[in-house]
Amino acid sequence: MNDSSWGAPPQAGYWGPSEQGPVQGAAPAGPAYDAHNAQQTRPMPIVPDVPAHGGDQDDDRGAARLSGPLFRDDTPSAGSLGAPSQKPQEPMPSPVPQPAPARQKKSAGRDLGAAIGVGVGLGAVIVASLFVVKAVFVGVIAVAVVVGLWELTSRLEERKGIKAPLVPLAVGGAAMVVSGYVRGAEGAWVAMALTALAVLVWRMTEPPEGYLKDVTAGVFAAFYVPFLATFVAMMLTADDGPRRVLTFLLLTVVSDTGAYAIGWRFGKHKLAPRISPGKTREGLFGAVTFAMVGGALCMQYLIEDGTWWQGLILGFAVAATATLGDLGESMIKRDLGIKDMGTLLPGHGGIMDRLDSLLPTAPVVWLLLVLFVGSG
Repeated sequence: MNDSSWGAPPQAGYWGPSEQGPVQGAAPAGPAYDAHNAQQTRPMPIVPDVPAHGGDQDDDRGAARLSGPLFRDDTPSAGSLGAPSQKPQEPMPSPVPQPAPARQKKSAGRDLGAAIGVGVGLGAVIVASLFVVKAVFVGVIAVAVVVGLWELTSRLEERKGIKAPLVPLAVGGAAMVVSGYVRGAEGAWVAMALTALAVLVWRMTEPPEGYLKDVTAGVFAAFYVPFLATFVAMMLTADDGPRRVLTFLLLTVVSDTGAYAIGWRFGKHKLAPRISPGKTREGLFGAVTFAMVGGALCMQYLIEDGTWWQGLILGFAVAATATLGDLGESMIKRDLGIKDMGTLLPGHGGIMDRLDSLLPTAPVVWLLLVLFVGSG
């Protein structure tokens, strides 16, 4: 190695061109360092001299050319004469290609087979009772109301410790539906008032602790489930009552179907993430579109004296109220910390999970049909 490459003259004890043995007490072979400088300098690899023209030749002093880096604290082995043996570098292992993650298939989030089967079965029962004997369909409404009240009061007690009295609610709810069918809106309001009074009195048989929250929940349940369902029975009293009820049911189902289908396929923008994370603006657009088209067809071909433009208004109103009803029950379920109100209907949840969009839609459809074609 050429010492001139480091900018220092040859030191005593360094092997010269004559390749004489090392002088007694001399430093080991390698570049000479000043002792003071050596203590203050970081270890640095020695870079071998490379001829200007890139030739592979020995140094003019006779020292063998280094073929690899040599650190200051390395000691050459005996007989190496400054030419340490090379250790072949092991090739870097090539990275193992990782398989691409499998693309997850978008899930509908529920058992579609069970949901469709239950839906078809319920539809058959409703249509059969609707067009055979009106009174039978009134009984179907009353049964649905009682089961819905049982689910709602049970969840309130389980999750919140609220004991809304079920017995007066069930009796008063069934009476409310029948009164609406027999006596119209006046009978429904009277039955609602009597049911609320019965809830207040019934709860007095228990200790006063929690009385206010229990009776408040009871009055809310009486209004939310049986009173709103009474408007379906009131629709049935018209001459074309079965077709009015069928229009109401079809448009609500079509709205829910449009929201579900479009939202599942194209939904990206959340509608109300704090209430119902699964609902999207695209789904709402699908609900409005499907319901308006269905409303135009139903008003034109099912409702006597109805016109298609009235159906557009009716369909828009149904989509709005059905969505609000669904969000309203989602708010209740989120407050209770549950996913479904019950497990009675496979693929759907409970009865209340099917009534959520129907209940607030019933009074709106009843009112619009009365305005458009009258109450007869």
